[in-house]
Amino acid sequence: MITDGTSAALRRRAVLNNAGWCDAVCRAHGLSPRYEGEDLWLSTVRTPPLYPDAVTLDASVPARSVLLPVDTDSPGCSVKDSFAALDLAGDGFEVLFEAQWIHRPAGAPVPAASPSAPQWSEVRDAVELAAWEAAWGGEEDTGLFRPSLLGGDSTFLAGRAGGRIVAGAVAHTAAGAVGVSNLFARDGADADAAWAGALTAIAVRHPDLPVVGYEHGEDLDTALRHGFTAVGPLRVWLRAADG
Repeated sequence: MITDGTSAALRRRAVLNNAGWCDAVCRAHGLSPRYEGEDLWLSTVRTPPLYPDAVTLDASVPARSVLLPVDTDSPGCSVKDSFAALDLAGDGFEVLFEAQWIHRPAGAPVPAASPSAPQWSEVRDAVELAAWEAAWGGEEDTGLFRPSLLGGDSTFLAGRAGGRIVAGAVAHTAAGAVGVSNLFARDGADADAAWAGALTAIAVRHPDLPVVGYEHGEDLDTALRHGFTAVGPLRVWLRAADG
């Protein structure tokens, strides 16, 4: 049974892991984000698409401390309110989506893959990464994920069928956990099989680490079916177009 205290600790680990992934993506784009003590991660320069300009690391950080250092004037500014504790509506922001942080303990069993399930392996070079991103985004490679992310703390996992990438995920190690993100299944691939395949690949590489992340909607339901527990809400705020 997860108590409130345990849930708070698990959520903080997920939050710190996710901030580490955001930091890695931004640095791969040549930015210099920073941590403001233990309360906040931020970038003073507009971050890449789909990545926040600030991530709260503590529920008590005030809105002013979050917004003052970031670029709220140009389009696309966003804040990951990791504890769903801020109200930024009066500052010209609107809620983009709400989600739940999720946690899966190390060593939790993974269902055996069927013989017809995609075969999983690591993305090794820039050419494979471009193919992975095209499969993830459903279009041509946009260069969001830079080759410098390969190796180190980040692993891009690809599930292949008939030589094509039909599923994938990113696994990023930070804060004593593996963060799973950008998980996808396409071209008829089954979402449950994609989760099972990604979790199996992660367990092989990091058997002693819990897996964390965040999801919402049907993706959250699928994650919960695969041994995750929801450990707390988050909210993503986006600067309104007319804000």
